[in-house]
Amino acid sequence: MLRSILRQPVKHILQTQYFLYFAVMGLTLPYFNLYLSHIHLDGIQIGFLSGLRSALIMVAPMAWGLLADRLHARRILYIGMNVGATVIWMGYFWTTQFKWLAVIGLLHGIVFSPIIAFLETFSMEALGKEKKKYGLTRLWGSIAFILVVVGCGRLFDRIGIDILLVLVLAGSGLQALSSLLIPATSAPLHPSQHLVIPEGLRSKGAVVFLICGFLMLASHGGYYGFISIHLETLGYDKTFIGICWALASICEIGVMAGSQRIFSRFSLKSVLVFALIAASLRWLALSYFTSAAPILISQSLHALTYGTFHMASILTIDRFAPDRLKTFAQTLNNSIGYGMGMTAGFLIAGYIYQQSGFVWMFRTSSLIALCGALILIKWGKIPADPEHISDNRV
Repeated sequence: MLRSILRQPVKHILQTQYFLYFAVMGLTLPYFNLYLSHIHLDGIQIGFLSGLRSALIMVAPMAWGLLADRLHARRILYIGMNVGATVIWMGYFWTTQFKWLAVIGLLHGIVFSPIIAFLETFSMEALGKEKKKYGLTRLWGSIAFILVVVGCGRLFDRIGIDILLVLVLAGSGLQALSSLLIPATSAPLHPSQHLVIPEGLRSKGAVVFLICGFLMLASHGGYYGFISIHLETLGYDKTFIGICWALASICEIGVMAGSQRIFSRFSLKSVLVFALIAASLRWLALSYFTSAAPILISQSLHALTYGTFHMASILTIDRFAPDRLKTFAQTLNNSIGYGMGMTAGFLIAGYIYQQSGFVWMFRTSSLIALCGALILIKWGKIPADPEHISDNRV
């Protein structure tokens, strides 16, 4: 039995990791800030804690990524981060005081924030020349997210939000255990002596792309930080909130399943620009509509604003990076987008929500995303893929 588990194909191991990682995210993204609201933290405090978690993504993943590439210790560091995140999460059981929640969030973010970037690197390496099929592996995360947000929304309506902490702990523990199945990297065992950031990652094209990634994720700050609170304020129950999050991920699965067709038909730049414009329209719609139907319709745009943009970002930064710094490249992308971008987005959204309400919060998000689209149209330049397939598609 144990031997058969250990012999699972790499793609199945990665699919399991994505499933468990996003099962945990399905608990924390929609409901953790709702939990914070229920223990009587205000909007600024919630925005600060959300921003703190994202702020750590600015530095922690890059530091871990450099260390992994320097020592070729990606696997052991990945396992250690999963175990550390599980242990530190237990601290939330012991306090509801803001200052201690900040300390726990700081420690948890240091070890949790790099996990997804490491997982993306494992996927890029495992897929090899079939990187355009990345979505077929990643979609298992979306499936987990859907199951969790819908099922747990109804659960929280029945027995309360406090059980969230137990569920996250269980999910983190399972991911830590399954991370032991990740195979060793194919990189050489001797430490690399070359850690200077290469020209590709310092090029104008890479800088413009990373700026646009920053703006896209900053525009998501109001959504990820306050959409659940906003919907509850409008009078919707947690079941509806879960349905909203699930619908977004269902639409996301469609584009991920068709990832190879999308990236064979359209250039990465076209996909990124289209996703930024869709995000601008999505946030603008949420600033106007409060009834269920248009809110649900706007959630379908998540297929573009997250699904296609995320896949295109992973493929784009991979093109800019040499083989010896693949882990660092993914953590750099993660740090600037989900770190700097989300931090700025959470803090801006928290302040505007507290001072002016959801209308101006979402309108500001819309403007941020539109700026990203205009910058990418004007100055964006992405290199052709290494397989010499022309990137001059639509």
